[in-house]
Amino acid sequence: MSVSTSNAYGKFSISDIAIAKVASQATVESYGIVDTVSRRFTDTLAELLKRDAGGKGVKITTSGNRIFIDVYVLIKYGVSIEAVAEALKESVKYKVEHFTGMIVDTVNVNIVGLKI
Repeated sequence: MSVSTSNAYGKFSISDIAIAKVASQATVESYGIVDTVSRRFTDTLAELLKRDAGGKGVKITTSGNRIFIDVYVLIKYGVSIEAVAEALKESVKYKVEHFTGMIVDTVNVNIVGLKI
């Protein structure tokens, strides 16, 4: 799926995969985040068989020109979970909105585990 919009220069659409890659990059650049992880075992298997695993651990849902993002992460042991999650939400929201020019409705952070 993709989101579509138009401006003075014409219409354009952005695929969910492209949005997921931006969100994934913003996630791994955030303080306290060790890595993104797959939601299910079948996702891990599919990523092993693919050559390009960009967007791993990120689920994008679109409705009209609104974007909903779910991020699955491992966080560093000893950091404030609340502070890391809030900073991650803001970072992903800002970078995806800046990239797409569209509204990110929600960013849900799912902490799958800790890394010591």
